[in-house]
Amino acid sequence: MKTTALILASTVVAASAFSPSPMKMAADGVSARRDFFKTIGTAGVAAASTAAFPLVASAEVEVPAQVTEYTFPDNWGLSFNYEEDAKKVRDHMYVATGLGKGAVKMEDYGKNMKKEMIDFVSYYRRFPKIAGKPSFSTLYTSINVLAGHYTSYGFKYPLPEKRRKRLYQEYAEIEKSLKRGR
Repeated sequence: MKTTALILASTVVAASAFSPSPMKMAADGVSARRDFFKTIGTAGVAAASTAAFPLVASAEVEVPAQVTEYTFPDNWGLSFNYEEDAKKVRDHMYVATGLGKGAVKMEDYGKNMKKEMIDFVSYYRRFPKIAGKPSFSTLYTSINVLAGHYTSYGFKYPLPEKRRKRLYQEYAEIEKSLKRGR
């Protein structure tokens, strides 16, 4: 919120620096009207740009504590329905992100998770209508983060706090996009 206010304030200040001085008195009404619309136009552009381009990861997401006990899923694999598969992969990744050191069947969960992520991406990226969806691109990004962690550190090591926070923010974004059908 503070960042958005700061950006808006700096935009207004920068825009007003290039606008004509309000102290200049015009003898004719046409010039005064022009100055008024220039000032209003600048403020309108600043407000519209803030509304149209909000900060992507500005929402604070609560990062849950890591767990060692959880229900191991039995629904691995794809159903070849994008909405169902995206929700399932997101839910499985959500659990994988929250697993702590010494979690039950953590290595099995990681292996199944990596296979499901690879299957999901390799199947759905072939379809331009799906690959263009915001939910797919955000999910693809988070899949790359989690798969990179598994590749670098293996399946037995939990994700660091900074990476977990970023992933939980992306999961919230994916969930919003899926609810909108995007």
